Amino acid sequence: MAGHSQFANIKHRKGAQDAKRAKVFTKLVREIITSVKVGGPDADGNPRLRAAMSAARVQNLPKDRSEAAISKGSSTNEGDDFEEMRYEGYAPGGIAIIVDALTDNKNRTASDVRSAFTKSGGNLGETGSVSFMFDKIGLIAFKKENIDFEKMFEAAIEAGAEDCESDEEYHSITSSPESLNEVRDYLVAKFGEPEFCRITWKAQNYIIIDDKERAEKILKLIDALEDSDDVQYVSGNYQFSEEVQKQL
Repeated sequence: MAGHSQFANIKHRKGAQDAKRAKVFTKLVREIITSVKVGGPDADGNPRLRAAMSAARVQNLPKDRSEAAISKGSSTNEGDDFEEMRYEGYAPGGIAIIVDALTDNKNRTASDVRSAFTKSGGNLGETGSVSFMFDKIGLIAFKKENIDFEKMFEAAIEAGAEDCESDEEYHSITSSPESLNEVRDYLVAKFGEPEFCRITWKAQNYIIIDDKERAEKILKLIDALEDSDDVQYVSGNYQFSEEVQKQL
C-alpha cells in the first residue's frame, strides 16, 4: 500500500468533524464516561480510558469536561449509562460500512441509523453481514513534519507495532488493539502527542472510488450517520483515488 496510509480515510473525514466540534466533544465525553464505568477511573489500570483520554487530548477537549466525564462515570447514580451497539450495512455501490455507537436509547439509535442508510440509497444489514471483511486494529497517526519515516518506522517496531506506513502528510502506525496504549506511550515519549489514536476497523481489502458522484453518495451517508450524537465512529472499505480527493 505504498503512498497510502491507514489514516487516509479518517483524515478525509477530519475536516468535517472539526466543523462539528460540539458533536465531537459530546462523543468523546460519552466514551470517557463509558470507559470509566467499564474499567474504573484509574487510567493506568484502564487501557480503554487511556485511549479515550488520548483521543480527547488530540481533539482539544477542555480538561474540565474530561474531569467531569470521569466523575460522572465514577458515580453510582443512575443515568449516563450508554450501551455499545454495532450496526453493519452497505453504502451505495456495495461499499461495506460499520457503525459503532454508544447509546442510552437503542430504539432511537437504530431508527436514526436505518434512516440514514435508507435516505442515502444504502441498506442496513444484519450483525456480522460485513464485519467479517474487517480486522480490529489500534491506529496512531503522526504528522510527517520533522519526523523522518525511517526513525518513525524503527521506533514503531521497537514499541511493538505491527506496521508503519506513510503518505504525503502522515505516518500511520498500526498495532493490535491490546498493545495500542503501550505503543502510543512509547511513541509519545519520542515524538510528542499524535494527531490521532484509537481502536478502529481496517478493511481486509479496499474498493477504490475513482468517480466523484459515487464518492459524494458515500460521504452523504457518512455525514448523515455522524450527525447522530449516538454514533461514535463510521468505518468503510472504500478508498478515494487521488483524483477524486482533489475534486472533493
